[in-house]
Amino acid sequence: MPDRSIRWGILATGPMAAAFTEDLLTIPGADVVAVGSRSQEAARNFADRFAIPRAYGSWRQLANDPDVDVVYVATPHAHHLAATTACLEGGRAVLCEKPFALNRAEALSMLAAAERHSLFLMEGMWTYLNPLVRRAQDMIGNGLIGDVTSVHADFSSQAPAIAGSRLRDPAAGGGALLDLGTYPVSFAHLFLGPPDHVSAWAHLNDAGVDESTGMVLGYDNGSVAVLSCSLAFSSTTRAVVHGTEGRIEFPADFYNPRGLVLHRDGREPQVVEAEPQVGNGYGHQAREVMRCLREKRTESALVPLKGSLDVMGTLDRVRELVGVRYPGE
Repeated sequence: MPDRSIRWGILATGPMAAAFTEDLLTIPGADVVAVGSRSQEAARNFADRFAIPRAYGSWRQLANDPDVDVVYVATPHAHHLAATTACLEGGRAVLCEKPFALNRAEALSMLAAAERHSLFLMEGMWTYLNPLVRRAQDMIGNGLIGDVTSVHADFSSQAPAIAGSRLRDPAAGGGALLDLGTYPVSFAHLFLGPPDHVSAWAHLNDAGVDESTGMVLGYDNGSVAVLSCSLAFSSTTRAVVHGTEGRIEFPADFYNPRGLVLHRDGREPQVVEAEPQVGNGYGHQAREVMRCLREKRTESALVPLKGSLDVMGTLDRVRELVGVRYPGE
């Protein structure tokens, strides 16, 4: 594998799969060789769109293709467990889109399958691989804002109610929390770790999933994270990491930021802008997956599996507090 291209399969054919595939096609050493869907027609249309050699009308066929090294799972999250397990059982490494699963129990099952087959598995939390987010981690690691004391983050994006949409369908894992809230929760975990205490409030719709959710994560050392998400309105999606000697602000789109501002006590603010983004911004995680595969690793140190499990645990606690349960739980 170190001496050849990494061969990708794409599982699902929706907008996320398309955006990720577009970025893969710009990365040297990445070959998209197959796509799988539950519909042969959908797979064939996707393959024709991106000049992919093979199109499969089932997930199992894709999973069993010996020429695929790794599969990007881009299904809605209610299907992450089934799709990821099928690929792992077929002998394929997996990059699974966020949120990792519907709940921590499903995520544990996915990890167990990866361990049984000694295969690479990673959550597609692209924020963790974003260069500016990693720059912020370095700033904090170098003590530029002192000890981190709090994180504030919001991701709200208005989504009109459309009949049949997965966003508000309990059977599809709908609601603001898993679709949007996973970002502020993951962001807080990145800088503060898993919380010792969780408080939450949500406004639920008639189907029983959350339209808006607010969360406070508490830590025994005195740190706190104040987080929110909503499908009812749009926000600036900003985030701030506060420390004892300053703060780092992400003025907009903290999940894929284009700039940050470092505020240090007694100094002028320092604006740090991102390099021009290539494609849709998914290339960083694709390259991390490829690096790990070439080094024969089964997980990434930058997006560790324990971290994904911890985030799912916090999301479970929030849903328990606000009363959101999905079919079968």
